[in-house]
Formats: sequence, C-alpha cells, structure tokens
Amino acid sequence: MQALRALCSALPQADRNAQNAIAAREATLCKPAGSLGRLEGLTRWLGGWQRRPTPRLDHVHVLIFAGNHGVAARGVSPWPPEVTAQMLATFSHGGAAINQIARSVGATLDAVPVNALDPTADFTTRPAMTEAAFLAAVATGFDTVPTQCDLLCLGEMGIGNTTAASALAAALSPPETGTGTPGQCWAGRGTGLDNAGLAHKARMIDAALALHGPALELEPGLEPESARHRPDPLEAARRLGGYELAALLGATLAARHRNIPVLLDGFVCMAAAAPLALMAGTSPGHPDGGLAHTCLSHCATQTGQTRRLADFLGLDPLLGLGLRLGEGSGAALAVSVLRAALACHTGMATFEQAAVTHRT
Repeated sequence: MQALRALCSALPQADRNAQNAIAAREATLCKPAGSLGRLEGLTRWLGGWQRRPTPRLDHVHVLIFAGNHGVAARGVSPWPPEVTAQMLATFSHGGAAINQIARSVGATLDAVPVNALDPTADFTTRPAMTEAAFLAAVATGFDTVPTQCDLLCLGEMGIGNTTAASALAAALSPPETGTGTPGQCWAGRGTGLDNAGLAHKARMIDAALALHGPALELEPGLEPESARHRPDPLEAARRLGGYELAALLGATLAARHRNIPVLLDGFVCMAAAAPLALMAGTSPGHPDGGLAHTCLSHCATQTGQTRRLADFLGLDPLLGLGLRLGEGSGAALAVSVLRAALACHTGMATFEQAAVTHRT
C-alpha cells in the first residue's frame, strides 16, 4: 500500500510546451478567437497529456472492467449478480451498446473480468476486499492499459456497483447539509430501483459507513496535521469499493504515468478514480491535480449524485443526453467530440492561407 501511495502522489504533469504550441496555432486559425468553445481546450488537453504539439487519435481504446459485489445479496439492485457475466459475454459477442458505439468512433474494445468475477465481501459486515486482493485488482487495471494508446476510455460492469460507488463517494466527499443521511444523499436508482429499493440501498450505504467510518481516518504521519481527520482514500476504496472499481483506479493511474489522456464514463468511474484526486497534494479540482489528465464524458442530469461528485472533483461533463447505461458508452460516444476538435485544429486553414482579413 505504501508503494501505491507513493505512485499516486508523484504524478507527472502535462507538457506546457506542447500546450503552448497548440494555443499558438489555434490563434492563427480562420475563425474568431474562442469561437469553437471547449473544442479548443480539448485539443490543448489532448496534446498536453500526450506530450505532442500535434495530438493524435490513431489508437483509441475502450477498457471495461467487470466485477461482482457481495452487497448485491442484500437486494440493492433489481438485477441478479449473474447478469455481470452475461453482459461480459454480450460484449465479447459484439451485441451490446458499447460495441456499436466503439465501432462507430474507431475505438478498440476490451472487457476484463476482475478477480474472476468472484464477489467482494458484503461491505455492510466487513471490508469489501483484503489488502492483497485490493492491490491485485489495482494491478490488473494498471497492467491492462495498452502501451500504444492515444486516448483511454474507461467503463465498468457490475451488478451492485452503484451502491459501492455511492458509499465511496459519501466517504470521500464533504458531508452534505440538509439532505438526510449520507446514504440518502448519495444513493441513486442505478439500474431501475423503485422508491422502496432506493430507500433500502441508502440504508445499506449508511450501514457500511457506520461500520467502516472509524477505520477510514488517515494514519498519523501520512498527511499534515490539518488533514488527519479526512478519510484515507485508499483505505476507503478497499473497504467500500469493488474489484472493478480498484481496477479502474489502477488504469487511471497507469494512464497518468504513461502520458495517456482519459475519458471517464459517469458516476462509477468517477468514484473509482476519486482517490487519485485526493492524494495528489492539491485540491480535487486543481488544474494540475490527480485527475487533470481525465475528462468526464457525460452527466445524465444537472442534479443528483453524478453532478455532485463531478462538481467536487472539478470535472465538467462533455455531454448530457440522459445517458445512464454505463459500460463505457458515454466515454466512447465522447470520442467523436474529440475527433471533431482535433480535425478542426489540424485541418482548418489559417487566416494567411485563406486570405481572410484579420479583425481590426
């Protein structure tokens, strides 16, 4: 765990020279300054993390990590745990939504079962993972990231994983006031819970937080005195997360160390990567922070737990569209936006080439 903490704390930064070169070209393109909005910033983001003055999207990969959760036996999802394996088979056969979207944007897709789909422990009674199992899952994610990759899209599959993600988000983020218990604040409907199911899910989250809360405080010496009463991000991920969430954390960390920009797919991916944002020695949303190499692909609504977590982490979603499927679908769909941004940056004529008079 100490080696993982060190890897999460010593993070490379974007290449400022590449970003400056991209900005300089952007200023010469045949359009009013800033008129392409976020597309201009996305090109700088791509180039800065790829460390290239001219970014590329030749090798785009979608990685889906799948895992099962012991808390699913508590009835937190209307779907049975065997659906996780069934959906993995669907990915393999090319029949899921993510297969179609990945193909449409020219991305390679891989789906990885973590821990052979054996479930975590029920985190309402004991930690979800042992330290060794947690580290092995992080290593699975870290080692699965391709060496040749211009953009990594992360997704997940796992019955019960929105419960784990909600518990982890509740543990890592500041407490909300006037919104009920943490479980009530962070529980969402997931794959279609009714009101009674939602209330039960919230109770399970609260039970987990009550059990593990005392163990999440940072150990003396790991952080400055002023920070010792914040939760330990890695211990929270071990106790409240899941195998696929740990793999997502490992993949996000590997991408940072390998100069690969990342598209995160929604709430579960954000919660999985959140520990990295809290361990980089900066505020969660800092421009050089632990998730600076990531973009959030989408947020289904302007309210709710996904938006709340995005705001806490300083991530501004690229898309809306009411997407709530998971399995990397939003991240893959956002690739088309990045391809459009890059095409404009590299293909547009400059004012000089187009013989267009500059603004006076």
